[in-house]
Amino acid sequence: MLAPAALSTLTTTFTDPAERGKAFSIYGAITGAGGAVGLLLGGVLTEYLSWRWCLYVNVAVAVVPAAVAVRLLPAHSRNPSVRIDWPGAALAVAGLVAVVYGLSEAEMKGWGAPATDALLPAGVVLLAAFVLFERRVAYPLLPLQIVLNRLRGGAYLAAGLSAVGVFGIFFFLTYYLQLTLGYSPVKSGLAFLPLVAGIMAASATSSGLLMPRFGPRPLVPVGLLIAASGLALLAAQLGLRTSYPVWILPALIVTGVGLGLVSGCALNTASYGTASADAGIASAVLTTNQQVGGSIGTALLNTIAASTLTSYVLANKLSPLVLAQAAVHSYVVAFWISAAILTGSAVVCALVLPSGALTPAVLPAATPVL
Repeated sequence: MLAPAALSTLTTTFTDPAERGKAFSIYGAITGAGGAVGLLLGGVLTEYLSWRWCLYVNVAVAVVPAAVAVRLLPAHSRNPSVRIDWPGAALAVAGLVAVVYGLSEAEMKGWGAPATDALLPAGVVLLAAFVLFERRVAYPLLPLQIVLNRLRGGAYLAAGLSAVGVFGIFFFLTYYLQLTLGYSPVKSGLAFLPLVAGIMAASATSSGLLMPRFGPRPLVPVGLLIAASGLALLAAQLGLRTSYPVWILPALIVTGVGLGLVSGCALNTASYGTASADAGIASAVLTTNQQVGGSIGTALLNTIAASTLTSYVLANKLSPLVLAQAAVHSYVVAFWISAAILTGSAVVCALVLPSGALTPAVLPAATPVL
């Protein structure tokens, strides 16, 4: 609930492209800084207390901004005639859960397992039913015209598909740093800071300086290709004793710059041109795409990595060295697939996104959504 509310507030407050760029640059910088603090704090808590404190600490972290929000944000009345689309929400949640859970079952039980064969098709059917239902309901959870707009649709695609890359690199590189290179949790958190710095710098630059001048079409595909090249560099050089400063550090910086270029553009365009009443749902779709893309990407890549590891072990005589080599090989395959996904995403986004720089938004009539 928090991310769409914050994004929609920025959208309705800043309509001029230059001002929007500055506002979203600040938002992206704060988000990146929070990610950097989270990496370090998570490492410290895990190493010196317990990983459970990574969850406990969020209670305290939430109290201060909640108190500030209650004091500073003005109250707004809602339209009492608008109703919640409970059937649409149920279809969307059931479909997404079936897809993600089906991919998780594939990791543990294989692609031909009964649970996998049942859940994945069921998820696709439920999501298709959700789309059909949204076309007919009076107050849709997701008004389809928001998604079908090429500018916003391209931003949603970029956010969802780039999440595969960023979640994949955090997931598998954490395993590599700690289990293969023997890094501590704190050292692993420090190792990821160049990635976060690249995301922050590129996000602020793309949103504040480049977007008002060039628009999203040249920036998003280029960002995806840069991120793909960083993952490819990582996959090509990863081994049992890969040097962090020589190979991993440059790959993280390149990947971070690419992902930051994409995220800055996606944040700026996801709710561009929507009415005030539609800004919340437009921002929510962006957040949902990021989370769903990360969940599906992590489940899919983890499934493929697990299968790759098993195949490698079966093809070689079991030993501690073979197990270590199999783990690294599974990470390499996951990074290559992530790079391929980002490359294909660059082509798709280049075809979907319209050309031209953004102009001051003229807000259309509102769509009746909650």
